[in-house]
Amino acid sequence: MGCWKKPVWNEYTREELFRIEIGAPDRAAARRVRENWDALAKPIDGMGRFERLTAKIGGMVGSARLDLGKKAVVVFCADNGIVEERVSQSGQEVTAAVARSMARGRSPVCLLAKAAGADVFPVDIGIASEKPIPGLLDRKVRRGTRNFRKEAAMEETEAIRAIAAGIGMAQSCAENGYGVLAAGELGIGNTATSSAVAAALLRCGADEVTGRGAGLSDAGLRRKRCIVDGAVEKHGLAGADALAVLASVGGLDIAGLAGLCIGGALFRVPIVLDGAISLAAALTAERMFPGVREFLLPSHKGREPAAGKILKELGMRPVLDADLALGEGTGAVMFFPLLDLALSVYRDGAAFSEIDVAPYKRRMQEG
Repeated sequence: MGCWKKPVWNEYTREELFRIEIGAPDRAAARRVRENWDALAKPIDGMGRFERLTAKIGGMVGSARLDLGKKAVVVFCADNGIVEERVSQSGQEVTAAVARSMARGRSPVCLLAKAAGADVFPVDIGIASEKPIPGLLDRKVRRGTRNFRKEAAMEETEAIRAIAAGIGMAQSCAENGYGVLAAGELGIGNTATSSAVAAALLRCGADEVTGRGAGLSDAGLRRKRCIVDGAVEKHGLAGADALAVLASVGGLDIAGLAGLCIGGALFRVPIVLDGAISLAAALTAERMFPGVREFLLPSHKGREPAAGKILKELGMRPVLDADLALGEGTGAVMFFPLLDLALSVYRDGAAFSEIDVAPYKRRMQEG
């Protein structure tokens, strides 16, 4: 495990950031989880992808005794300068308004988290408002990013500070006994930033990764795609490294989420991804630190076209496919109860030996 000793608000250099080392998951623990599933009185792979996902969790935490304990969703809230270009139906004032609702426990993710037995940690990492919002954790790097159509969204040092804030949140949650975290975000315009990040990192056109967001018209979607393509070309992002892409066209919420993914790998806390924005952050983190994806779990296939392409790139298959597009980490939180249900079978299910039945044999895969 790499060291992360500076407070999250300190400045970090590129060199300090890339000294982080990501360890490998515990393959032996993952194998024991699969063996424990096979010993239960059920068909081989009867719990489908949940058997593979829980084995992956075993590798993350280094144990076949799976008890994730406390759950939380970390929601990074930030504004995006690209909103000036009318890539969204709403203005930046909506970000602060929804953040205030979240701080009062009234936003959708708060209601879902309450039902799922999870805590919510909303983080102001870049809301454009000057005054702090009571109830939000203050990790503000700047008051929103710049308009990436005109200039880089942020300085590299600002992107690194936001990444550090995300790592710090993972560390704090791990130290306070949280066993699994959902990745959430809030910010008008962040489907444009995530599309630009995805287009640059996947080296594809905007038409392949850019959707309607909160409901753009056909004309609005064409404009949004044109802006994304133009920004990737303007900033020379073809073949650029992930940190340069993030600083040029990303968002502070994406940077914070990338840090959360990196922190999950550092501190052995499984991170459940949400939709396109958190997936863009996960891809950024994986490109910066290969191996991070081994500590990430997919939850659902979001509506934005970038989601499916990034999931394929990361080699992930989500469990839910319900046309979700709410954001805030809601899809990831909806995955929590399903994970709890699967783990209840894993921990308490009857073994073949208890019912005097010969266990099923796992057949060797052909080809």
